[in-house]
Amino acid sequence: MADSDELFSGLYQAVLSGDEDGAARLATRALDSGHSALETIERALIPGIREAGDLWEEGEYFLPELVTAAQAMKAAMAVLQPVLGAEAKSLSLGRVVIATVEGDIHDIGKSLVATMLSANGFEVIDEGAGVPVSRLIERAREVDADLVCASALLTTTMPRQRELVNAVRSAGLRAKVMVGGAPVTRGWAEQIGADGHADNALSAVNVARTLVGHRAAG
Repeated sequence: MADSDELFSGLYQAVLSGDEDGAARLATRALDSGHSALETIERALIPGIREAGDLWEEGEYFLPELVTAAQAMKAAMAVLQPVLGAEAKSLSLGRVVIATVEGDIHDIGKSLVATMLSANGFEVIDEGAGVPVSRLIERAREVDADLVCASALLTTTMPRQRELVNAVRSAGLRAKVMVGGAPVTRGWAEQIGADGHADNALSAVNVARTLVGHRAAG
C-alpha cells in the first residue's frame, strides 16, 4: 500500500509540476505494477489536474503552469488510454465530438476539456481547432455522438456556436450541444439554444455527465 501511495503521489506531483516524461514513466510503472488505468486516473491524474485548476483559479498558477500540467496529464493519458479503452469499453459514459470553432485557433482550453472528459470515462473525438460546423456535423453523425462540444475564445467566432446548435437540430442528430470558452456565458448558451454550458474543464465533466444522464432518461 505504501508503495502504491508513493507511486500515485509521484504521478500526482508530475502532473502538478508539468513533468511530461515523469508522468508517462510513472503511468507505465502503475500499469506494470498491476494497477488499472482507471484507478491510476482516479487516484493521481484527476486530483493532479484539479489541483492545478484550483491553483490557477486562486491566482497561484498562471496559464503556462496550467498548460504544462495539462500536457503532463496528456502524456500519462497517452500511456493509459489504450488500456483504459479495453477496461472500460462497456462502461463508457458516451461519445463526445469536441472542437474549437472555425475562425478560432485557440486550442488549450478545448484540449484540457477533452482530456478531462476522456479521463472521466467519455470516448472523446477531438477534431482540433478552426473546425467548420459542417465537419462537426459529419463527425457527430459518423460516430453517433452523444455530445458535441464547441469552444469559442473570440467574440467574433461565438456565432459559430449558434450555427452548430441549429445545424445539429436540422440534421436530426440526437446529440446534445455543450458550449464554452472565455467570452461564452450561460446566458449566451441559453440564447442560442445550447443544451449546456461550462466555463472550465472541471465543470465541463459535470455538465457532460448531466446531459448524458438527461438524454439516457429521455
